[in-house]
Amino acid sequence: MSEPRHPRRIGVLVSGRGSNLQALINAIDGGRLDATIAVVISNAADAPALTRASKAGIETLTIPHTGWPSREAFDERLAAALVERQVRLVCLAGFMRRLSARFFECFTGPVLNVHPSLLPAFPGTDAPGQALAHGVKVAGCTVHMVTPELDSGPIVLQTAVPVFPDDSVETLAARILIEEHRLLPAAVGCVLDGRWRLDGRRFTETPVS
Repeated sequence: MSEPRHPRRIGVLVSGRGSNLQALINAIDGGRLDATIAVVISNAADAPALTRASKAGIETLTIPHTGWPSREAFDERLAAALVERQVRLVCLAGFMRRLSARFFECFTGPVLNVHPSLLPAFPGTDAPGQALAHGVKVAGCTVHMVTPELDSGPIVLQTAVPVFPDDSVETLAARILIEEHRLLPAAVGCVLDGRWRLDGRRFTETPVS
């Protein structure tokens, strides 16, 4: 697992429909993101995201998360598949699995996730529903660096979405998703460009010298 990672090759982990994967594909095709998706990996063989990737000519791989002796063994296999393909950065695009510390020992590049709330508010599942239940006036989405702790890594980018009095979970989630599709490619490009640093938990973009 020591092969070099290509500077702009990314891997995408998915479990479901893959709308954020499609946003990355569209951004690359439209020239808004300078990157190559080397592989799309799913833990679910029936994930519609795999069809999206195949239609775009991207390699797909299914690695079921069941049948392994431990979570760590699954994560080792996942990381090995990414390293074998010289992936530089990983995106979680609706990947419904938490990555263990073992994954980050095996894959040492940046890992990004997009979450439908203004973290640290409303981590975990059903973030739009949590936001409505709490009566917030502003929701949003966050792209953050992934760590073994749930939705708690350094924040790369955030954007706010207003909450309207007549919002349902579905209408709010749909409006947040539009911003997710914009924010994730922007964050991926920022990190791939390498003009950033971490000061403790604070992600800071650095200017071009």
